[in-house]
Amino acid sequence: MKTKKKEMTMLLLIGILIGCGITLGGMLLVQKGILGGMATVSNTDYQYYQQLHQRYSKLNGIYDSVIASYYKKPKAEDLETGMYKGLMAGLGDPYSTYMTSEEYTSWEDSTTGEFEGVGVVFTQDERGNYVVVQTTPDSPAEKAGIKAEDFILKVDGKTYDSMNELSAAIKGPAGTKVIVTCQRDGKNMDFQMTRQQIIDQSVESKALDDNIGYIKISAFEAHTAEDFDKAVAALKKKGAKRFVIDLRDNSGGILDPGIEIADTLLGKGTITYLEDQKGSKQYIKSDEEKLDMPYALLINDKSASTSEVLAAAVKDEGKNPLIGTTTFGKGIIQTTAKLKDGSALKITTAQYFSPKGSQIHEKGVKPDHRVKDNEKTKKDEQLEKALELLRAK
Repeated sequence: MKTKKKEMTMLLLIGILIGCGITLGGMLLVQKGILGGMATVSNTDYQYYQQLHQRYSKLNGIYDSVIASYYKKPKAEDLETGMYKGLMAGLGDPYSTYMTSEEYTSWEDSTTGEFEGVGVVFTQDERGNYVVVQTTPDSPAEKAGIKAEDFILKVDGKTYDSMNELSAAIKGPAGTKVIVTCQRDGKNMDFQMTRQQIIDQSVESKALDDNIGYIKISAFEAHTAEDFDKAVAALKKKGAKRFVIDLRDNSGGILDPGIEIADTLLGKGTITYLEDQKGSKQYIKSDEEKLDMPYALLINDKSASTSEVLAAAVKDEGKNPLIGTTTFGKGIIQTTAKLKDGSALKITTAQYFSPKGSQIHEKGVKPDHRVKDNEKTKKDEQLEKALELLRAK
């Protein structure tokens, strides 16, 4: 507290001096009598305090007004969290956020594919709605009746402003209850569930007719690339000589597993490149070793982020077809930094492009064969087209 008072006193002093038109030169500011003695501040420190004054004096005044005037005594910790979240919200980017230590722990758990919750996977659309992508098989969410395309409105009667906050609210200790309010066809529905240990299986596979192996990747998590390699090896043992790789409804996840899978599928060359605000480019390459078997990639409008990096790389290589509909169009990458108190910043730091320089963000990846799934039939038209193309090879 003494340090904060000293800084505020210094800010006040600097404001007075600037207001009086005093020119401060050289490397030292000498204060006599005002603070009851003499103190010296380097020019660097002076610039720092001046910057603090210009940037935060209004915020400090608002903070004091809230503390003094709000009808209930506010919690300083809540106000500080709100300030941090508000700063990130000023970016207008739903993917950049400040996370409390609890939210960061929940987010970190989700990247491993093992957590305690209800087993619902959701994303945020361009209108800010939280849309259910899928439910984990045999999970509380699936058993309760939550379905893909449902909008998540509330958790235990409360709304949330970010995906991380909503995810943290849905998760919780196994055995505890939670009520998730969803909207389906304009009707609101409450789903009461008991949380349990959830282990996501991000890779599923099966052998199809005509020596074709089918691999579904539902998300890119810490173990996804390893599980993909195992699936390929197991299908090869069953005689698979061609593959369908299904990225439909895959909203992304960690970039690294997607890069590893791209490296498995592609020959030597560029997988993607990142570009930051300064125009600096970082190229991510694949080596010569590759899966030397024909495959087809399934995509749709819910294939996003890492899914799109993989799809764009396969499309630019031009040797294996993409079937389905244009992908979501999230071609940006977030960097997460943990802070000393356990909280964290997740901020968009770059956008990525296809090997040939095609923009992914807000445009998506177009398939080579546009096939829309007909929801009125039980037939999977997109999969059938992929099988047709592979059988012709």
